[in-house]
Amino acid sequence: MSLLEVHEINSSYDNIQVLNKISLEINNSETVCIFGPNGHGKSTLLKVIYGLHRSSSGYIKYNGREITNLPSYEVIKMGIVYIPEERYLFPEMTVMENLNLGAYNLNARKDINKNREFVFHLFPRLKERKNQLCSTLSGGERRMVAIGRGLISSPAFLMLDEPSLGLAPVLKKAVFEKVQQIIEEVKITVLIVEQEIEYALKLADRAYMLKKGEIVFEREKENLNIEDIKKAYF
Repeated sequence: MSLLEVHEINSSYDNIQVLNKISLEINNSETVCIFGPNGHGKSTLLKVIYGLHRSSSGYIKYNGREITNLPSYEVIKMGIVYIPEERYLFPEMTVMENLNLGAYNLNARKDINKNREFVFHLFPRLKERKNQLCSTLSGGERRMVAIGRGLISSPAFLMLDEPSLGLAPVLKKAVFEKVQQIIEEVKITVLIVEQEIEYALKLADRAYMLKKGEIVFEREKENLNIEDIKKAYF
């Protein structure tokens, strides 16, 4: 049985259809990437899974339980954590205060100390800046806080939306190295939406191409070809 099953999901904004009969499956401990042009529904799909945007038809199951259109505060209790591209930090709160918000849900509170230590192990710079306001951080540091806050939520299934967005090339490489470290050390299931094909392909067990709100193809790692993905973009 798949850990996550998305079956023929349709979703729209007002009268504009964004997702059209999207179906995909993700297995336990797998890393799956979703590629596709900007504005074609990738982020919307993550938001629908997480309960931040509604689907009009179809269903989503996690661990065999239907979660279609559950509110996000219920979804996170099941171990699904979504880290959006926008970061959504509180700029006038410290790094530590922002990180601790990841343990807002009761299931994560019992492991907050262990999870926080892992975040500081992963991002030593955050430990150095734990009492610093987030408004004073660089773009790369703010991305670290966003990922760290997600990890403090004790995810079993982690969704990353454009983790490298807006970062300089050297920082993009560093972010993907940290995602690789999370995969290896935490051993969780990961779903990534990303534009940086070369970096993301190194992490992926499988990949889906999403274009105009539809799945164009799905490929296993051994059949993933960067040129095929680029052709599908255009």
